[in-house]
Amino acid sequence: MPTTPLINGRSWAWADINVSLLGRTVYGITAIDYSDKQEITNNYGSGAMPISRGYGKYEAEAKITLEAKEVDRIAAAVPGGRLQDIPPFPITVAFVNGANLAVTHKLMNCQFKSNKRSSKAGDATIDVELDLVVSHIEWN
Repeated sequence: MPTTPLINGRSWAWADINVSLLGRTVYGITAIDYSDKQEITNNYGSGAMPISRGYGKYEAEAKITLEAKEVDRIAAAVPGGRLQDIPPFPITVAFVNGANLAVTHKLMNCQFKSNKRSSKAGDATIDVELDLVVSHIEWN
């Protein structure tokens, strides 16, 4: 039976993630989801095979899920309490666990697109999923 050696003995886990936004670490975060993509197409000339590639529009997207109490703290710092009125800000996602090299991703020029609450019987916490507008992601 083949065996796979352990490399550093440990993988990234949710407990290794540290997220900061609006100048502080967020402890009431339950999820973060982000990605980017770019249009890349083959360009054709003479013959049947592509002769070059063209690069088009870049898009980044993200959403973050926070406990309602975290969202309320953020909203309390905004006149009128409307999250969508907060000027663009970065979100830093740092992965650190001691067994691996530290990795930091920066979601740049974020703004909240929504502010919605949903809850049902039996919920121990109220999580709020917030869609974000992001200009770009720095994958450092």
